[in-house]
Amino acid sequence: MMDTIRRFLFEDLDIRGAVVRLGPAWQGMQARRGYGVVERNLLGELTAVTTLIGNNLKQPGRISFQVQGHGPVRMLVVDCDEQLRLRGMAKTETAVAPAPLAHLFGDGQLVLTLQTNAAAERPYQSVVPLEGTTLAAVFEHYLAQSEQTPTRLWLAANENTASGLFLQKLPAADERDPDGWNRVTQLAATVEDAELALPAEILLARLFSEETLRLFAPQPVSFHCPRDEEKVLNMLRTLGREEVADMLAEHDEIVIQDDICNHEYRYDAEVLNHLFPTPSKMRH
Repeated sequence: MMDTIRRFLFEDLDIRGAVVRLGPAWQGMQARRGYGVVERNLLGELTAVTTLIGNNLKQPGRISFQVQGHGPVRMLVVDCDEQLRLRGMAKTETAVAPAPLAHLFGDGQLVLTLQTNAAAERPYQSVVPLEGTTLAAVFEHYLAQSEQTPTRLWLAANENTASGLFLQKLPAADERDPDGWNRVTQLAATVEDAELALPAEILLARLFSEETLRLFAPQPVSFHCPRDEEKVLNMLRTLGREEVADMLAEHDEIVIQDDICNHEYRYDAEVLNHLFPTPSKMRH
């Protein structure tokens, strides 16, 4: 079953993990985008790791990861809510050729934004430099710094699938088995990109055949980026009648592009009366 994430636990070790496999959801995110291979695969890897981390959201809200810089790849952004509904995009200046991560992003940064649905809470944001030669290494470093917990990641993506394997060492791991973490990560490091797209039970049996695992039920993941006409109209209302009228006078129509969801909204002069209806005259 594609578009799922499955958590697992090593029964005899204090080590947890998760496997994410995305098919239709990942294909929906890149549909009609015309991405090149480099930025497409990077966006797929970011989609997989955002799902793995977003799966830990404890309350309604949204987590967003943005990788940005001044190289050929200007920006990757993926966000995920507590229902594991995804959206995201890549932005490049020119055709992108394969190159080291540092060259692709220039002086790159990783930006985390966490927004809960509590109206009184302001979004939490963290900005760190890109440290690592792959996106997996960047996130391993980030998680080690932010959670103070050793973490390993393996990510892979192509036009059909985006997938990932996550391992995290918990506090009592060394007490349970001093060699456990080293043994498990060495086994995981043998994984090939194509294997990451296998069903979780097959992948984990291949990698950890000698270990005792508890595999939890799959959780569904989806691509969710519907049109939101009311949100766009409310944004135009905030501009005021005069500014909207000026925009229409200059261009005959207003065109708004929703980059992250790849939707276009077009409005002609009729939108003016819809947004700012003239009060009816009262007869006395």
